[in-house]
Amino acid sequence: MDPLLYLGGLVVLFLLWIKVKGLDYVIVHQRWIFVCLFLLPLSVIFDVYYYLRAWLIFKMCSAPKQHDQRVRNIQRQVREWRKEGGKTHMCTGRPGWLTVSLRVGKYKKTNKNIMINMMDILEVDTQRQVVRVEPLVNMGQITALLNSLGWTLPVLPELDDLTVGGLVMGTGIESSSHIYGLFQHICVAFELVLADGSLVRCTEEENSDLFHAVPWSCGTLGFLVAAEIKIVPARLWVRLQYEPIRGLENICRRFSEASEDKNNTFVEGLQYSLDEAVIMTGTMTDTAEPDKINRIGLHYKPWFFKHVERYLTENKKAVEYIPLRHYYHRHTRSIFWELQLIPVHMNVCLQDIIPFGNHPVFRWLFGWMVPPKISLLKLTQGETIRQLYEQHHVVQDMLVPMKHIQTAIARFHQDIHVYPLWLCPFMLPPGRGMVHPKGEEAELYVDIGAYGEPGVKHFQAKASCRQLEQFVREVHGFQMLYADVYMERSEFWEMFDGTLYHRLRKELGCQDAFPEVYDKICKAARH
Repeated sequence: MDPLLYLGGLVVLFLLWIKVKGLDYVIVHQRWIFVCLFLLPLSVIFDVYYYLRAWLIFKMCSAPKQHDQRVRNIQRQVREWRKEGGKTHMCTGRPGWLTVSLRVGKYKKTNKNIMINMMDILEVDTQRQVVRVEPLVNMGQITALLNSLGWTLPVLPELDDLTVGGLVMGTGIESSSHIYGLFQHICVAFELVLADGSLVRCTEEENSDLFHAVPWSCGTLGFLVAAEIKIVPARLWVRLQYEPIRGLENICRRFSEASEDKNNTFVEGLQYSLDEAVIMTGTMTDTAEPDKINRIGLHYKPWFFKHVERYLTENKKAVEYIPLRHYYHRHTRSIFWELQLIPVHMNVCLQDIIPFGNHPVFRWLFGWMVPPKISLLKLTQGETIRQLYEQHHVVQDMLVPMKHIQTAIARFHQDIHVYPLWLCPFMLPPGRGMVHPKGEEAELYVDIGAYGEPGVKHFQAKASCRQLEQFVREVHGFQMLYADVYMERSEFWEMFDGTLYHRLRKELGCQDAFPEVYDKICKAARH
């Protein structure tokens, strides 16, 4: 039979099956079919288009000229909103499904949408060692350009689709943060359109209060239109050492020691159970031992967290040399471990998202299309899957002082029992914004990331997350705001320092122009 006829017959049978079972049934019970046939090809098309677009615009040096016009357009929209009486709050017009956050906010349906189409790298200034970018520039775009020029960001958050705007207005972290801090701490300038339509630039010296208040404000002080970010020289390779550790006390002690050692450019831990983890330490280098090179970013390579687990299973230390860009995006192909099978404790098994994605045959044949865009997954998930995720799935990052790491991991084990856990250290300097240490000195913290199905019996999303939130407040930690937040307003402002934030909202006329950050992101608020 002609291959095309055979393929056509399969498509017809597939469509008939969907008609009999219903689209909702297929998307919920056999979602991998929909993902593989539609979302993976669409994701490739998106990536190719945006890569070529970014390359052409940067080579033609047209971005700076277009940028000024885009800023004026945003100012025009804000002034029109004011002329119309400013009856509702403003927000960006970017659809909620395009964001990496799994949270579904409804405020975009009721607020005034300001269209902001700004996704270009404006300038790479190697003399000042900064890159100036628009807010929708993403991490994949930045590494593709900067690494080719011999530069990189000191802190380069993991997933390709994370945008500068999201990392500034929210936060970002990477395994170099024990040296450089959070993403906000490598930013040297922000440019914003304020509630009155004016354009301001803020730095440590100019409009300093606004500069410190913008991070974590989630777009409630103004519209970010550009940011200047530090860059540092890049190297070709990351020399990465894997060290399996057993025993919770040993894990916490070794992880703390590695995080305090500034000779380690990168520090990361993957914890596979309460008493088993692999601690990874890395340095950048221009030379590599040929027999120890591992190009983990190649499409046919095992998912990184599975590769790391092998060293735990075999109980051996090892050293590898990984290309720098491959290292930066090591968890991208598997979206950490979100593409694996997640059995839901109901009468269904939610196959999320490609349960066989790490199978060697699939990787060799189709791995070059992975991962599907998170935005497309959100767009097509439907209300049934969204509710299943909310009730039977955890995606949380809690930031706690390193001195409480052992207690914190034990609490994660007790309250949600999700593994692997992602452990990432960071230095938190003193400041006057929403997030800073309790004292006046810089303090070492750890980000504990939990992504997956809870293993505790009778898990209840709200109750369990509120228990974790309470613990984090008690140790003066912080919850990343991209995830579901269940705190009441008083609890939220107990966790975060709103002193400067609230003063600036009043001074800049933000109260009638933008929702408060709590109302924008917390489930207890109306949004």
